[in-house]
Amino acid sequence: MYRYQPVRADWFAAGLPREGRDAHTRRVADIADRNVPICSIKDRVSDVRDRLSAADDLCVIVDQERVVLGIVAREALDGDADRPVEDVMQAAPVTFRPHVEAGKLPEYLRSQQIRRALVTTSDGILIGSLRL
Repeated sequence: MYRYQPVRADWFAAGLPREGRDAHTRRVADIADRNVPICSIKDRVSDVRDRLSAADDLCVIVDQERVVLGIVAREALDGDADRPVEDVMQAAPVTFRPHVEAGKLPEYLRSQQIRRALVTTSDGILIGSLRL
């Protein structure tokens, strides 16, 4: 049996106050865009396409608890409107935990050629997204 002990990352993810020498260091949770389009794995391509605004380039697929299941890019929504979004989604998108220092992120994203990443709790619950 394993007993999980909450750690500093969980504290940061909960948005609780930080203290100490690193208290004012910006973390990815501080800069994440929390207004991210979300959809259900049961949605149809046409539903998701209609829901996205002109500025949105993707929709995050979450379950009922907002646990991230995948993402679907706007380009993937050009096909059959009746297809389930599950058929066109990208599983296992790049995610970061809330405690990661924001200053270290741009270099990593560029080196990995990633334009968008998600911020999730240690349980996979969506906090927001980051765009390079």
